Amino acid sequence: MVGAFGVGKTSLVRQFVHQQFDERYQSTLGVKIDTRVVDTGHGSIKFVLWDMEGADPRETDERPLARIRSYLRGAHGLILVVDGTRPTTIASALDLYDGFCKEYQPVPAILLANKVDLTQEWRLDESVLPESLDTFLTSALNGQNIETAFSTLGEALTDP
Repeated sequence: MVGAFGVGKTSLVRQFVHQQFDERYQSTLGVKIDTRVVDTGHGSIKFVLWDMEGADPRETDERPLARIRSYLRGAHGLILVVDGTRPTTIASALDLYDGFCKEYQPVPAILLANKVDLTQEWRLDESVLPESLDTFLTSALNGQNIETAFSTLGEALTDP
């Protein structure tokens, strides 16, 4: 899972794996790994989720990007996460994705526009989201579209 700081990557993982939400913000340093097995139309898949620290390729500090690049080596799929209340996070996620595609072979990927439950703060113009990626409006708070998103990625990963 990649994206800028504070987009909700950890909260999405916690909701997907443990069906829990915690309002306290705790910045991820490095990577946190969780797992969950999901049944797909092609059998079961074990998601090994690498919840990576936030990064913005446009920042001057290259250290987080270097760590993320090393973690992404060998990835079978990507989950790009953006914050629907902060549209600038789209560029960060797409820059990370483009960097991955240039450095490694393409893998199935989805985009999660998170925090859809924050209707008053929602600022995302969905027309700017790339058509090339399956995109889901998600909420780590109430679980909206999280199962569907992961099932879609699971199907892509197990498609014969």
